[in-house]
Amino acid sequence: MCKETNVKSGNQSGFYKWEVLILLWFAYWFNQADRQLYNTLLEKISDSLGMTSAHAGLVGTIFCLILAVCFPLAGFAADNFSKKWIIVSSIMLWSAATVVSGGCGGFLMFIIFRSIATGVGEGCFAPSNYATIADYHDNSTRATAMSVSTTAYYFGVIVSGLVAGWIGDNWGWRTAFYIFGSIGVLWSFILMWRLKDKVSLKSVEERRAHRKGKPAFTESMKMFFTVPTAIFLTLSFAGLIFVVQGYLTWSTLYLQEKFNMSNTAAGFNAVFYSHIAGFAGILIAGRLSDRVAAKKRENRILLSCMGFLFAAPFIILMGLSSELTLVFLGFAGFGFWRGFYDANIYSILYDVIPVKYHGSATGIMLFIGFTLGSFAPWILGLVKPYLGLSLGLAMLSAVWIFFAAALFINYKLYYARDCARAMAIDAETA
Repeated sequence: MCKETNVKSGNQSGFYKWEVLILLWFAYWFNQADRQLYNTLLEKISDSLGMTSAHAGLVGTIFCLILAVCFPLAGFAADNFSKKWIIVSSIMLWSAATVVSGGCGGFLMFIIFRSIATGVGEGCFAPSNYATIADYHDNSTRATAMSVSTTAYYFGVIVSGLVAGWIGDNWGWRTAFYIFGSIGVLWSFILMWRLKDKVSLKSVEERRAHRKGKPAFTESMKMFFTVPTAIFLTLSFAGLIFVVQGYLTWSTLYLQEKFNMSNTAAGFNAVFYSHIAGFAGILIAGRLSDRVAAKKRENRILLSCMGFLFAAPFIILMGLSSELTLVFLGFAGFGFWRGFYDANIYSILYDVIPVKYHGSATGIMLFIGFTLGSFAPWILGLVKPYLGLSLGLAMLSAVWIFFAAALFINYKLYYARDCARAMAIDAETA
């Protein structure tokens, strides 16, 4: 791996930490826009490659499983090697794979390049992305920075839903893949130029001691699984992924079948209301989280509980309503309250995990979350001929109600203790 770049302390506390956030915001934007391509263009891709609904769901499920396998390895790499070069390499890989996916002529080749190659690239990105933001933003700005970063997800999905749908209607789904993949490759070169790892150690002796202090993979695993809050949070994250992947994969087709929308209209409406409302929700929740955590750090997890619980009725509304206006209201309410969970998940994790294990902990959480949550597209594809998408989407609400209760139990029993333990370990190793 390339040598870590030394960033001066003035840059760490000044504007550069916000430049890093901007650079990674666009990287995350391309990540999510690329991921939404398949969901938006699902009908056209299925017709072109001769896929059944079960095949279509399987593409999404394999993609999520590949992500899951890569996350813990990428997390361990983030704790031990240059995060900058992991990020740059991952963007190059998934963007190039997207371009090649656009040229696939059959289902098997599409699985190889879209589900596997693109999945590997995207799976290597997330742990280094979040850990880099945490490196530059301490507890006073961390939830705000994480929230701003996550707005890239909302914008990425919205723009992909609109632009990719329009490109697909006018020039075909393959052209959309070529365009989005090419732009991602270009952004990787900008990151190569501007992004720097945060390393304040200056002397050779300090750097050697720093490298010797890097955690082993087994040590990181042991740390993670002895923190109850990390386990509860990871299982709730699996619940988040299950619902979101099911929704994103099938909502465009749901609107096409139930309300006879065009690909462009369905691709836009399926994501616009939920994600524009989510954008507002996550900014509100992020700023609120930093405020309430300043008084009592455990308050963060209550905001996550509230997000899951209040979103559940809107999931039912978007699935069962026969009025399009109410469906859109369901999308918006689902997205807004989901933002309260999204704004806090990494801040909660980094509250209870010592700094030296942040990358590995992120990878482990993402691995388990995506593994357990990845089956939603396939399961909804299997039950679609029997229950329909309306009932299938509505039933997802039960998942979030369950995990709202689980997070509240964790708040009462473990969160304060786990925070104190992480702070003590950080103080010992400072």
